[in-house]
Amino acid sequence: MIKAVIFDIDGTLVDSVDLHAKAGQETFKKFGREVAFEEVRSQIGKGGDQLLPVFFSDNELKNFGDEMEAYRGDLFKKYYLPQVKAFPKVRELFERILADDKQIALASSAKEDELAAYKELAKIDDLIAADTSADDVEKSKPHPDIFEAALRKLGNVDVKQCLVVGDSPYDAEAAKKLDLQTIGVLCGGFPVNDLRIAGCIFISRDPADLLDSYEVTPLAATYSVVTVK
Repeated sequence: MIKAVIFDIDGTLVDSVDLHAKAGQETFKKFGREVAFEEVRSQIGKGGDQLLPVFFSDNELKNFGDEMEAYRGDLFKKYYLPQVKAFPKVRELFERILADDKQIALASSAKEDELAAYKELAKIDDLIAADTSADDVEKSKPHPDIFEAALRKLGNVDVKQCLVVGDSPYDAEAAKKLDLQTIGVLCGGFPVNDLRIAGCIFISRDPADLLDSYEVTPLAATYSVVTVK
């Protein structure tokens, strides 16, 4: 029986993927690299430690990587974070999960201050048992560190009694490394096939769809996790 659900945030609970991509594209241009919007967008879901090396060399990152990441973070918070909106029915979905006596945790590559803003947007701060951010780990998704931290904060819940919900292949890849199973949501804009290849066991449109079809999803009380191979 499922006892806990760990949610990604960007693209899963809040509509922020395009905005992160725009901030990244603008930042890269400032630091001398023209990158197509879709190329940047395809990497959203990773933290800066995993995203920046896709577009910049080790030498470039050594010379100005910290400055670039700081600029990107400031740009996002100043111009793009105010545009982020929560997807519909996030709070109602969380309330339904809690009604089944499950714990909820958040596991995001966002910084702690962004995480706080997202919780306020989605009106869920009072519904979660634990949260983890980029500030809690050394490596971001697709490394599993963020989910390991969430499991610890939940009291070391058995992976067979826990599910992940995320919008990107990087969520599923990270979860699979810990034998956690992932429900994929399409509201982050990643293709269905990419989510399936990454290991998602179930795919839903968005939080509202998960709520509407709750009893036939892996979130239902009768669902039993089978260890990922």
